[in-house]
Amino acid sequence: MDPATLIGIVLAVVSLLTLMVLEGSSPMAIVLIPPLILVFGGTFGAAIAGSTMADVKKIGAWFKMALMPPALPPATERIQTLVSLAEKARKEGLLALEAEVRAIDDPFLKRGLQMGIDGTDPEDLRGILEGEISAKKAEDKVAVKFFNAMGGYAPTVGIIGTVVGLIHVLENLGNPESLGPLIAGAFVATLWGVLTANFFWLPMGAKISRTSDLQAAQMELLVEGIAEIQAGTSPRTVRQKLSSLVPPSEQQREAA
Repeated sequence: MDPATLIGIVLAVVSLLTLMVLEGSSPMAIVLIPPLILVFGGTFGAAIAGSTMADVKKIGAWFKMALMPPALPPATERIQTLVSLAEKARKEGLLALEAEVRAIDDPFLKRGLQMGIDGTDPEDLRGILEGEISAKKAEDKVAVKFFNAMGGYAPTVGIIGTVVGLIHVLENLGNPESLGPLIAGAFVATLWGVLTANFFWLPMGAKISRTSDLQAAQMELLVEGIAEIQAGTSPRTVRQKLSSLVPPSEQQREAA
């Protein structure tokens, strides 16, 4: 699990609470049930209204992908696996990889190797695997759009809550003692709208986008490796070609 998003959200919230304490305000001053119901409920409702029911059923998985995405194995580990398979295929032929394929956990790599072993045309094999990558990117983009949409709706929903609160203030102009608390409460909705957009929804959308890019890059690395294994390329050349696809900063980090 990559905890970066959770760490970032906690840090942002703690920074806000610290500010309030240092300014002499109570953090509980912003914990008002009506604004929270409006901002969270209204934001989710607006985002769901722009989606399909099939999308709505995936929201739980999207939250998991944003907050607790699986940690990707190092690229060097992927390359070593592919080089080992290339060595075996070079010495004993593609059919010798049958036993190796059964022990592989990654379903994408497993399918690709099995198709290569089964004699699938190289162009067809590449086309099928690249199609899977494109389909995954498209599905992830829907999740990114959902969270970005919530990031756009939340501030406006907060303003709606503030307007409603100010209407209530105007109804109580005859009672000056209550105006201060009422005005303060009215602006809590705007605070929560802006806060949730910038502390939660937009960062979560950005995290899904980044995770999707990293996963797609590794899948593309696997496609190249499978194609080279199927072509009977020497293990040394396979390592060189695949290593050239890994960013230098990542190679240095994994070598350290």
